[in-house]
Amino acid sequence: MKTIFKNIGPATLITAAFIGPGTVTICTIAGVTFGFELLWTLLLAIIATIFLQEMVMRIGIVSQSSLSEIIRQKTNPKAIKVILITLIISAITLGNSAYQAGNISGAVLGLETLHEPFYLSFDSLKVNLYPLIVGIVAMALFYAGNDRTLERILICVVLLMSLCFMVSTIVLKPSIKELLYGLFIPQVPKGSLLTVIGLIGTTVVPYNLFLHAHLSKKKWKNPKNLTHGIWDLIISVSIGGIISLSIMITAAGSNLTSIHDASDLAIGLEPLLGTHAKTLIGLGLFAAGLTSAMTAPLAAAFVTCHCFGWKNSLTSKPFRFVFLIVLAFGVIVSSLDFQLIQVIKFAQVANGVLLPIIVGMILIIINRSDLLGSYVNSRIQNLIGILILLLTTLLSLKSILSVFQFL
Repeated sequence: MKTIFKNIGPATLITAAFIGPGTVTICTIAGVTFGFELLWTLLLAIIATIFLQEMVMRIGIVSQSSLSEIIRQKTNPKAIKVILITLIISAITLGNSAYQAGNISGAVLGLETLHEPFYLSFDSLKVNLYPLIVGIVAMALFYAGNDRTLERILICVVLLMSLCFMVSTIVLKPSIKELLYGLFIPQVPKGSLLTVIGLIGTTVVPYNLFLHAHLSKKKWKNPKNLTHGIWDLIISVSIGGIISLSIMITAAGSNLTSIHDASDLAIGLEPLLGTHAKTLIGLGLFAAGLTSAMTAPLAAAFVTCHCFGWKNSLTSKPFRFVFLIVLAFGVIVSSLDFQLIQVIKFAQVANGVLLPIIVGMILIIINRSDLLGSYVNSRIQNLIGILILLLTTLLSLKSILSVFQFL
């Protein structure tokens, strides 16, 4: 057990990444609107995430290469390589810049739940100082040390987030029978299809695939360490699943009839938790926003450096430049409340196109014996991988069509 917990680390960042403001909000909406009926969707999404992240972790540890490096070095012909790298840069770097404002806004929403925001006024311009505070905290954590330091910090923040939402769930004392029914009996209530797709889509995140492969190869140098990586993955992502489930269960028991954002949970829980409701929900939202605000620029920096063959350590100038650009973009947009709808739409399209392509590339790479030897996929693993490919393709179509307002 001591060995297992000693090796916890890389997958914690995966959990920190997918439990962001978007996940908190969609889980809250699902709970308020459909009660426990969509809990099975989260269970399915967590299983798919574990399976997919295990493949990229195996690729990273066995080949000692990240996905970006393999695509850059091993993809032929050159035209396909250029197309893939362009898509990756667009979706991961530019896309994360667009979504970073949402991550920071989520952390700010948590702070605003705890205390009224502070503003600076310049003539007609009004600037919220909370995004700047979140940005400074994220930058300070980034400069605090190496990968291992960041892992430990994010482990603590994820545990804080878990504690906040799990306490709310325990206090509510939900029906065990209803919980089990919602978890293991798939149901698609009328009007819930897009929510089902959203719950899965917010958990299966494209940049996590790149981030996990890179972090795993840095932490473990021998295929014999795969067991450690699997335990790290199962424990960390399962904690993320418990957080998501807790948010949905809390929302389902909040007695709210409508909701605009996740902070409304505090209002719904006040009769039960009193003044502690705002503190718990505020801290949980802040932790969710901060972790995503850290991992999004980290992933963008790793991917950009790998795609161009630059040095990718946390102390290298190119890495820090990309990290700070993505972070600064999010802080500025969040502070001034810009509505960059076209940028966000572009990010959605890029991610929608990229996800099934990357899943397909992973299935090709994981079956290359010249890279992985005896660690290639089994037939059962390939079958499950194909099912996930079909799932991500459906998510891709939904994402693209919704942007063009066909859904």
